[in-house]
Amino acid sequence: MVKIGQQDSTNDSASGQDTDAALVDRAQEGDTAAFHTLVDRHAPSLYRLAYTLVGNAVDAEDVLQETFAGAFRALVHFEKRAAVRTWLGQILVRQAAELRRRRAVRRTVSTSDAAVAAPLAVPGHAEEVDTREDLMGALEQLSLEHRTVIIMRELEGLPYEEIAATLAVPRGTVESRLYRARQELRNLLKGYKNDA
Repeated sequence: MVKIGQQDSTNDSASGQDTDAALVDRAQEGDTAAFHTLVDRHAPSLYRLAYTLVGNAVDAEDVLQETFAGAFRALVHFEKRAAVRTWLGQILVRQAAELRRRRAVRRTVSTSDAAVAAPLAVPGHAEEVDTREDLMGALEQLSLEHRTVIIMRELEGLPYEEIAATLAVPRGTVESRLYRARQELRNLLKGYKNDA
């Protein structure tokens, strides 16, 4: 089982940690502990992306497990032309699309599930709770394309090039989706404020 609550690790070999590339080399040579280190390192951010794509915690966990199983099977063919995080993200996007095709029914995010997935500050009082609920509600109303780029850029902090590689679209497409997503999110959040 993947441990979701862990912090993302860096690839800084100066801090005593192996780089992703070194871990992949070792994993390709049969070192399963190296692969498990990659899983631990990338699981939290991939889980958040999976949750964004499928809309609930149970399916996100399934997609994440399938992603790592697929990565393990494909590891021997990974040529390191992309960053490990990008490669894993591409597998995850395909797994999430496959799940949506199989289910054919889109689920909505419940308030309890949203609290598990959102990497936002823990609310300290009622106004922050309302703001968080408004944000989660507005994110859910975005199209999948817009929600995905907002999460990847604004919450995960991924660079445009990595988002483009993960989604297999040009950088310009990422930029235009992000621009439209931000506008749409602003409008939705204004609507929530006007309703209050």
